Amino acid sequence: MLDLSVSQALAKAITPSFGVPDQELSALRTGIRRYVQEWLKEREKGQHTWAMTPYDKNTLEAVKEVAVWAKAERIRTVIWVGIGGSGLGPKVIQEVFETPETVEFIVLDSIDPSFVETVLKIVDWRSALLVVASKSGSTLEPMSLFFTCYEKMKAARGNNAARFTIAITDPFGGPLRSFCLEEDIRMLAIPADVGGRFSIFTPVGLLPLALLDANIGSFVRGAKEIDTLCQNTSIDENPAALLAAVQYLLDFKRGYCVRVIMPYSSRLASIARWDQQLIAESLGKTETKNPIPAAAIGTQDQHSLLQQWMAGPRMQWHLFIREEEKSRVHLPEHLPEPFAYLQGKTFGQLLDACFAGTSSALTSAKRPHATITLPRLDERHLGQLFFLLLAEVIFLGKLYRLDPYGQPAVEIGKKITKDILTKGRTEA
Repeated sequence: MLDLSVSQALAKAITPSFGVPDQELSALRTGIRRYVQEWLKEREKGQHTWAMTPYDKNTLEAVKEVAVWAKAERIRTVIWVGIGGSGLGPKVIQEVFETPETVEFIVLDSIDPSFVETVLKIVDWRSALLVVASKSGSTLEPMSLFFTCYEKMKAARGNNAARFTIAITDPFGGPLRSFCLEEDIRMLAIPADVGGRFSIFTPVGLLPLALLDANIGSFVRGAKEIDTLCQNTSIDENPAALLAAVQYLLDFKRGYCVRVIMPYSSRLASIARWDQQLIAESLGKTETKNPIPAAAIGTQDQHSLLQQWMAGPRMQWHLFIREEEKSRVHLPEHLPEPFAYLQGKTFGQLLDACFAGTSSALTSAKRPHATITLPRLDERHLGQLFFLLLAEVIFLGKLYRLDPYGQPAVEIGKKITKDILTKGRTEA
């Protein structure tokens, strides 16, 4: 089971002036109990549909069937088209599970012309599977990328192009669904009331896992394990509620409005950006108070931002994410004298030492931080991590009195962009 430690965000570690005192945390206990009970009652009424997606056996079987078919068809490259939650979630899974033995998994989540041109050129479309994930089926970036890739697929596969294309979209409507019905393209469903950033336990997350030969059963089992904990009404037994309470108190009581999400694992680099979107789109809805997420990565950002974090304005706190079990890659046994302290060490030891150094340095400067530790980075613990962060946002919504669903401000930008493009073709 993953472990959440908030000890270095508490007053005991960094004084009451900068950390959370026990009495402030205790004062939230009654409220947290009520919020958990509300969440459970709302789920019984059919709300928070995303929380039930790990229990959907039919979707698991449908995804497994696609993976078995892809293996039988000798698919060597998966082109995954998606943006936001439909791109960031699969990107996390690609970074964790892609190996030289799996299919090549390319997440196409940018309309930068040079990036698009490179992908279009390097892919052998005769052995590729094209997947587009778009809940609405109308978002500019994924749909423009999809139609461009589909033309390539048709050039390579001819009348069989649709057979090697899959769409993940709303099961009841939208222009992508209509196109797929016309072309006879296979579709997998994102439940109608599950938004993109909450879709990791739908085919948006399950299909990448299956195509990369990962164990989707373990992934959803991990989610269910954390779901069980998140139904506890005691803040001490509910990791999502505890993390939400610490976030809320550090912001409201201590002025730490910026949450730095910082994995100490290159394979988890994109989980920081995934959580950044989850928090920003779910809670960035008031000019007064809401968490401001910022993605970082260890150790790289020790060398670019630690000075600011240690001595700059006290505006940010850190959520570290780390894995205990690591690949064992050793340094040479004999090194020049100035580097003798490194000889024979593993890179895992170096990474742990850098994390401990940053953590201790922040504590010494009375800067708050919490740590999520995964015993190992596998399907089960990744499922636990995703569900924990999703549930935390629900409790944050209740604490901040914000609706975590919908993103009206984003829709304004989409409309303006469409209006600009509708006025006439422009060259760039």
